[in-house]
Amino acid sequence: MNAKSEGQPPAVSVIMPVLNEERHLREAVHAILRQEYAGEMEVVVALGPSTDRTDEIAAELVREDPRVHTVPNPTGRTPAALNAAIKASRHPIVVRVDGHAALSPGYITTAVRLLEETGAMNVGGIMHAEGQNDWEHAVAAAMTSKIGVGNAAFHTGGDAQQAETVYLGVFRREALEQQGGYNEEFIRAQDWELNFRIREAGGMIWFSPELKVSYRPRPSVRALAKQYKDYGRWRHVVARYHEGSINLRYLAPPTAVCAIAAGVVVGAALTPWGFVIPGGYVAAIAAGSVPAGKGLPLKARLRIPVALATMHMSWGWGFLTSPRSLAERVIASRRPAVLGETQRA
Repeated sequence: MNAKSEGQPPAVSVIMPVLNEERHLREAVHAILRQEYAGEMEVVVALGPSTDRTDEIAAELVREDPRVHTVPNPTGRTPAALNAAIKASRHPIVVRVDGHAALSPGYITTAVRLLEETGAMNVGGIMHAEGQNDWEHAVAAAMTSKIGVGNAAFHTGGDAQQAETVYLGVFRREALEQQGGYNEEFIRAQDWELNFRIREAGGMIWFSPELKVSYRPRPSVRALAKQYKDYGRWRHVVARYHEGSINLRYLAPPTAVCAIAAGVVVGAALTPWGFVIPGGYVAAIAAGSVPAGKGLPLKARLRIPVALATMHMSWGWGFLTSPRSLAERVIASRRPAVLGETQRA
């Protein structure tokens, strides 16, 4: 981070891909502008083809603060938006933020300090899900519980350490430019793929619980199901793209889908004992919902099993139905990691 004045922190570019984010965009941008970061800062919002008031709100934010700029993203795809925002930005530190996320106070200052202390190319922290109604509270509880997401540190927390990937991320620009940005074939899981190339090139990815980003869950069962179906679909692409990256945590949802379906078929066609499997699953998520819902209103607690089942079944179904042709197209676009001058030496 050599592009800084004497005694001044490095300048920071915050990039934000948005599509139909009228509900949270203003809050997300204001959380950035309130950071009280001592260095220079800009915010670049990449606008997809929204059908709500997102563009109007973005234009208001540009008029209200000269640090905010927008760039078009006609494809609406997240990795294309990120690349467009990176290209339009100019500072040596690049902070990724989503339009339905809010940085915690001191996030950027802490992230820049961690980059200096660790020598990492990218640092990130906890995806802290927070709801605004009973359903969203239930989803947030499911997303931060081990029965919902396993032992993923950026969901449930953990010790500061090297990681395969992190939520969002605060990058050294040199790492992004060296690797040519995000692979735009990865509609989902683009963070994992970019961090994979950074690690292959010898760069470090660092997770720290000091970094926290508030995340707003999807507002309906249907939206949550689509989100997790896409997660499962693209995690299978990642598994085919990079052999050896799969583990038991990722295999649990598709295994559960297959076991429950088999149990229902056996129970209906052969013996009622087949219903033990789906019945056991229902009992397990009901029991797991009790500690996950501690402190929440009754209506929110009652919705946690629905949120858990939606996440598990949708993720598992997406993984099982992920077409091999999608993985083949992505693999064909594979970008080898690019080594810097020091790494080549």
